[in-house]
This record gives sequence, structure tokens and C-alpha cells, in this order.
Amino acid sequence: MEHFGIWGIIPPVLTIILALVTKDVIISLFLGVFSGVLIVAGGNPLVALINATDLLAESLNDGWNIRIFLFCAMLGGLVGLLSKTGAAVALGHWTATKIKGRKSSLLTAWFLGLIVFIDDYFNSLAVGTIMRPITDKQRISRAKLSYILDSTAAPVCILAPVSSWVVTVMSVVKASDGFTHLGISEFEFFLRSIPYNIYAILTLLMVVVLSVTYRDFGPMKESERLAMEKNILFNEELYGAAGGDVPAETNPRAKAVDMILPIVVLIISAVFFFPFTTWMRAIDGEKIYSVSEAMASMSLSTAFVETDASVALFYASIFTVVFTYIYFIARRLLNLHTASAALKDGIASMVPALIILTMAWTIGTVIRATPDEGGLGLAKYLAQIVTEGHFPFWLLPAVMFIVSALIGFSTGSSWGTFTIMIPITIPIAIALAEIHGLQMSSLLNATMISVAAVLSGAVFGDHASPISDTTILSSTGAGCPHLEHVTTQLPYATFVSACAFVGFLVGGITLNPLIGWVATLIVFTIGMIFLPNILSGKLKVKK
Repeated sequence: MEHFGIWGIIPPVLTIILALVTKDVIISLFLGVFSGVLIVAGGNPLVALINATDLLAESLNDGWNIRIFLFCAMLGGLVGLLSKTGAAVALGHWTATKIKGRKSSLLTAWFLGLIVFIDDYFNSLAVGTIMRPITDKQRISRAKLSYILDSTAAPVCILAPVSSWVVTVMSVVKASDGFTHLGISEFEFFLRSIPYNIYAILTLLMVVVLSVTYRDFGPMKESERLAMEKNILFNEELYGAAGGDVPAETNPRAKAVDMILPIVVLIISAVFFFPFTTWMRAIDGEKIYSVSEAMASMSLSTAFVETDASVALFYASIFTVVFTYIYFIARRLLNLHTASAALKDGIASMVPALIILTMAWTIGTVIRATPDEGGLGLAKYLAQIVTEGHFPFWLLPAVMFIVSALIGFSTGSSWGTFTIMIPITIPIAIALAEIHGLQMSSLLNATMISVAAVLSGAVFGDHASPISDTTILSSTGAGCPHLEHVTTQLPYATFVSACAFVGFLVGGITLNPLIGWVATLIVFTIGMIFLPNILSGKLKVKK
């Protein structure tokens, strides 16, 4: 028996329904896991609980999984160290001396959001701390700053290879049924899928366009008008009081470089370890005896794409945390006690994400494995149903985008959406592509655009949801009433999602990211020309 048939649909459907109702992704994922093992155990709850416990433990009894788990923990530790030094405030003071005018202030906030990519929470709070006094001085509304913070949190984290978001996606992709048929590594799959991630990229472009043209529309236009004309930075009368300013650590010894250097070290060490770990793995003691021989045996690009990303990123995170720990103590920004406390607090802050990650691996096993392996074989069942039902492949990316957006918006969790949707999407995309007789290159494109649609939908849901952590932290980091941030941002996020939907629809038909992007940009351009005019025109700004 290859699958349990229609019974296999219960875990993901139950997980989705519970997540929508309870807004608790962790409990929803666990009950989804339990329902799956309960079916496999023939309805015996005691056996099911034991099997669920074993599966949770076994999910960490894997070299890839445990390294990704520890990498995420180390990133949390790094964020904890950075948060305690006062370096963010120092970078803000330095930045303030270099910025002149509204446009440069907006673009600086956008740029800082790009480079502070290691964690979406830290992004919102750190960049908000840096930019708030600068944007206040330029009479930029707190709503606009909140929008920029939110737009460079999840959308940047899902595009940067050195982030906890991306390694989570790679781990779920790697474990999905049928992925091995594609013949590439999960890291190469991610790199090649970046151009398909329409919503995330277009969101970053939207911020630049609004910063340069001032073509605001909807509630954001009124917030900007009040800020520019009356110096009312947030509308307390309409939306209520703003949250208290985020407590920012200050240290007279801290400098801007103290914020930038650890991030640079993380990037450089990751770039170094990606090929280096491949060369190390190539040493077999028979034909290749040293790293230099391994380097001579393959090109640099081959070493990059064939890397074990879990090993490379874990090495990079350990190296960076050790460097940062020693550097901050040597700079006397922290002492042994405060550095250790900061490291511990940072790791503790990652615990909810680590639990979600472990649950994701476990429910993926339940969904993917065959009955003989203790699973439900759901992926095989869904692929069979879809292919026999002649579901049009060209519609799959657009449908996955919509479903993922609804889940992400309702739960406020991108990670939860990834873990629910990717294991379902990959086998269906591969099965549909094979039944249509696509060649390997087209098969890859078909799978990548379908997974990218899930990622885009999840990020849109996270971006637009009022209960999303990053939405809440972005309003907090900017000192903006949460309701004002949600109200002013939603029209922008919805407009970008509509453009992305068109791109996924056209991309699904053509299996060509360039054509999908052309369609997206046409809709985006038309919208940016007419929407501000329809909604009372362009703001008049004193530059």
C-alpha cells in the first residue's frame, strides 16, 4: 500500500483549520502530527502518542536537521549580542550626520532593511531604532516608516541565503517527496528560484518607487499629509496612541562599525564556507588527498552549488558568534557576564521558531512517508488525484499563491505556511509536470515557480496580517499605532499581491520567469500611474 487515501488529507487540513481558528501554529502543527500518527496506529491514542514522540526525536536525529536547528539558535545568539551593545543607536547617530532630505531618509531606511537581513524581528526593531529620529526630523509619518520596516523584514529574509528563513525553506524542500527527482541540491534550488519570488522582490521595488516618486495613495497619503503639513507623525485621534518607544540599549563606547562588522563577518564567512565545505567533502583518501587537490578537481561555481548548506551555514554562524563575542568584550562594549547573558537571551528568543521548525520536519515525515515507513503517503495520493483529474498545471502556481496567502494572513505565520504548503506543492508540481511530458529544465521551472508561489503567498500573508509578529514589531519599532500601520500598509501589500498573482498566472502558463515578470511589471506600472490619480493624486512634497 502506497498511501492511506483520503484519510491522509486530515493532518494538513486539520492543521490549517486549527491555525486559522486558534492562531497558534505550534499547537496546530502538533495536533496535525498527532492526527496523522493516530490514523497510522489504527486509532490507538497511546501508540499514536508514543509514535509522535519518537518522530519528534527522530526529526533531530539527522545531520542536516540538527545543524539547521543549531544555525537558527546561533543566529538568535548573534542578534542577542548585537541588541545589547548600543551599536544600533551608534549607527543611527552616524547615519543622521549623512542624511539630508526626505528622499534620502526613506531610501536609507530601505537600504538598512536590506543589510540587516539575519532576522526579521531584529530588522524591524534595530532599523526602527536607527531611523525613527531621522524620519521624525524630516516629517515622515510613522506609518511610512512602519511600512518600510515591514517591507524589508520578511521580504528580505526570504531572499537572503544567510537567514533562518531560507534554511528553514531549504530543509522543508529537501525533505519533500519527489525533490530528489530534480537532481539538484536544495541550495541550488533556492538560488535558482529567487527570480520567481515575485511578491518579495516587487515589495522591495514598491518601497523604492514610493520613496522616489511620493505617489502615495489610500490611508497612507493622509498620514503623510498630516506629517508634512502639520508635523503630526501619527494619527492618535483616529488610530489611538502609539506604542511606547522600543527600549534601545545605549553605550557611549559603541560605534557604527560595531553594528556593521558582525554582519559583514557573517556574510564573508558564509561565502567562504559554501565552497570550502564542498572541497572538504571531496577528500576521499583515494583520489583526492587535500583541499588543494579538491579545489583543482572542480570549478568554484560547482563547489558553491554542490555544497551542503547546513554545514556551511552552521560553520559560518559559529565562527561569527565566536568572533562577535570576543570582539565586543575586547571593545569593552560587554563583559563576560553581560555577553553571556545576551547570548543566552538571544538563543531563548528563537525557541518558538525552533519548535515550529521541529514540528515542520515531523509533520513532513508523516505526510511524506509511505504506510510501510509509518506515514500516510499523502503526497503520492494527492499527486495521483491531481494527475488523474487533469488539473491544469498552468493554474497551480496562482492557486498555491492564493491558498498560501490566506493561510499566512489568517495565522500571521510565514513559517507555518511554508511547512504546511511546500510538502504538498512539490509532489503535485512534479507529478503534473511529468504527466505533461516536460523536459527536465521545464520540470525544474515548474517546481520552482510553484514553490516560489507558496513563499510569495506566505510572505504576503505575513506582511498584511494584523496578528503577524513582524507587523506588530514594525509598528512598535517605528513608534506607530498598530492599527494605523495595518490600515495604511494593507492597500500597498494588496496591490503588490495582485501584481504578483498576474505574474504567477502568466508564469504558470509560460514556465518562463522573464515573461511572468514582464506581465507583473506592466500591471504594476499601470497601477502606479492610475491609483494615486484615482485616489486624489500625488502628494506635494517639499524636497
